[in-house]
Amino acid sequence: MAKERALFALGMAQKAGKAQAGDFAVRSAMQRGKAKLLVLATDAAPNTKKELLFIAGNMDVPVVEILPAEELGHAIGKNKRAAVVITDSNFAEMLKK
Repeated sequence: MAKERALFALGMAQKAGKAQAGDFAVRSAMQRGKAKLLVLATDAAPNTKKELLFIAGNMDVPVVEILPAEELGHAIGKNKRAAVVITDSNFAEMLKK
C-alpha cells in the first residue's frame, strides 16, 4: 500500500510541476532552497547518494529512499532516475508518511 501511495504522490507532484528530476535540476533545487524533500532511488550509485546526501544535509532537506531507479523514473513519466526533488510541502508530507 505504501508503494502505491508513493507512486501516486510522485505522479501527482510531477503533473503539478512540483517535482524535478535530473542531476542538475535536483542539485539546483536543493542549493536554491526550493527542495522540500529529496527522494533517492534505493539502488542509486554510492557516489551519487553520497553527494546528494551531503547537499541535502547542508540544506536541511529531508530524504527518503522508497523506490528503485526504474520505478522512480516511471512514476514521474521518465526513464530511470536516481533522485527526484519535491518542491511542494504537501506532496513532501504525502511521501514522508
